[in-house]
This record gives sequence, C-alpha cells and structure tokens, in this order.
Amino acid sequence: MKALLRAVLLAVLAALLPVAAHADGARRKVIIDDEGFALMHLMLLESDRVDVLGITTVSGNTWANRATAMALRGLEIAHRGDVPVVQGATYPLLNSEALTERWEALYGKLTWKGAWMKQWVEPTRQSTPAYHGPTDPVDLPWGNPGLKASPEIAANFLIRMVHKYPGQITIVACGPLTNLALAQRLDPEFAALAGELVYMGGSLNPQQQLDNVSAAQFAREYANSPRREFNARFDPEAASIVSRSPWRKITVVPADPATGTQLTPELVKAMSAAAAPELGRFIGGMEAGFPMWDEIAAGVLLDPGMVTEAEELYVDYNAQFGAGYGDMLSWREGYQPGLGERKATVVRKIDAARLDALMVQVMAASHR
Repeated sequence: MKALLRAVLLAVLAALLPVAAHADGARRKVIIDDEGFALMHLMLLESDRVDVLGITTVSGNTWANRATAMALRGLEIAHRGDVPVVQGATYPLLNSEALTERWEALYGKLTWKGAWMKQWVEPTRQSTPAYHGPTDPVDLPWGNPGLKASPEIAANFLIRMVHKYPGQITIVACGPLTNLALAQRLDPEFAALAGELVYMGGSLNPQQQLDNVSAAQFAREYANSPRREFNARFDPEAASIVSRSPWRKITVVPADPATGTQLTPELVKAMSAAAAPELGRFIGGMEAGFPMWDEIAAGVLLDPGMVTEAEELYVDYNAQFGAGYGDMLSWREGYQPGLGERKATVVRKIDAARLDALMVQVMAASHR
C-alpha cells in the first residue's frame, strides 16, 4: 500500500510540475558527454524543451567503446536514431589503472574505480560490474546496437558544434571531463563559444540524508575523504583544465545533493509505467538502490527551481599525485589563488521529491 501511494503521489506531482525553458521559449541545444546510457540521457532526450545535438562518450564507469555501444543501443530503444553518437577518449590524460593501484597501496582503497573496478571493498547490495579491458569486444546484456557511431572524434565534434552554434550549446557532462579538456587544448576558443557547462563532479562535504542501508553506504565513503568524487578522480588533470577554461557559465553538481536522492523500486516502477512500452521495459530492468548523481544534473537543467541551496565558488581540482589527487578545491571570492580558476554555481541541495516527479513526467513524454 505504501508503494502504491508513493507511485500515485509521483504521478500527481509529475502532472502538476512546471518544466523550465528559455525565456524566449526556444528548445535548448544540448550535447551530452558521458560514459554510458541511463536515466539522465532519457530525461534530456524525451524533454520537449531540449534539442540533443549529439552524445559524446568517454571512459569512466566503463570503457569508451562500451559506453558508445550502450548509447547507441539506448537511442534505439528510445527511438532516437537521429541523435549522433561520437566516441571520445579511451584513456585519461595521465591517470591509469596501474597508477591508481599504486595510489591505493600508498593512501588506501577507493570505493569506486569505474572501468578499473574488480570488486567492492566491503559487502554491498549493489552488483559488481563485469571487468573488461579497453578494447575487449562488447556484448551488451540488453542487446547490441544496429546503429553505428559517427567516425568523428568527440573533441572535434564538440569544437565543430560550438563554432556552428556559438553561445547556444549547453554541454551536460556526467563522466570524467577528458573530452572537454582535449577540446579546450585543441581550440582555445572552445569553452568561450559554449553557452553553458553543467557537469556532475567533485565533492564538498556530503552528508547522509536518507535513513536506509543503501544511502548509508554511499554517504559513508565521504566520511574520511569528503572532497573525493569518482569523475574527477578518474581524470584529475582534465577536471583541472576544464575548471580553468573560460566558460560563459558553469553549474557544478557535486556528490553532495545526491545523498538525499535514491533510485527506489517505487520510482523505477512509476517511470516504467509512465513511459512508452519498450522504453518502460528498459527502465523496469534498471537496478535500484543508487543515488541519482547524473539525474540531478539533467534535472537542474530542466527545472532550476528544484535547487534549494547553491553557492558561488571558484573551483579547481588537485592534479598533484598524492593523498589528495583528484580532490575538489574551492574558494569563496577573494581567497582563490588566481591561477585561472573560474567562478561556478555549485549546487548544494535539491528538492528530491521534485526531481522524482520530473523524471516521471519526462518519461511520460515518450508516448508522443
């Protein structure tokens, strides 16, 4: 009964929830830069306020070749074969699996290592992903794609798009920032030509906000390392380059607000019921129990009103190999070192119920 009431409440909220748009009502041009295909992609693809110009892939949670296959297959399921997928960097700029293992021997175990993950440090309810090499053949459990990736390189695609639509493109990055760093190094005008960067990465001081086992697990990793987050830790040099690039606007979604969210079985069921049949079956097969890191980034873009607390900070990332390698660095006005750090809007808290409702609302649009 409790699950049913929650599902009904989500449906009611979704029907009432306004979704933000540009002041002129135009569809926002978006490029998604990420390491796979999940709810964040669907939120942007199904929104009638967004025009997704392409998806660029990068290694992070998985290798770039698998991320590309996942994105292509996801687009097939969503019936969005019109959106190009462009594969990006396979390796971080400097970091590597061997270097990460050396770091762990010196400074302790990392909770999540993405493509380099072989096992959890402690028992967990979440499944352990299969371990693959960077060039291993891809065979997806939810079917292999018939669509083909663009032959272009992600960094070149990003550069070409911002020149074609100067000041109009929002880049939503929810994986390591390697592609964006490469684009900036290839073309110093790249960041300045983009309209906005919204990225999920970094960490300030996340606190447990939900009272359940899964939430406690994901909040616990920050107790002794509050500034460490996977996307930045996978490629710290790229994160630092991107943070010091001349973007017109930067919105950072760190790990902090995600500890107040969770992909619950009830939310999965509500989204699955709302979506078109094939897409609903895909959503229904998703593993519950995880915080909604990337979905917050998409949610903040679609509905800025869900942000309940934010702060203007200068942001950079520690690119020195040591105990703090990859940690987020932040300063208030006047305290920054002045080495090119850019001011960003850093999201500290969101309205989790509003995010849930938005996700159900957007999935319902897949019937159109």
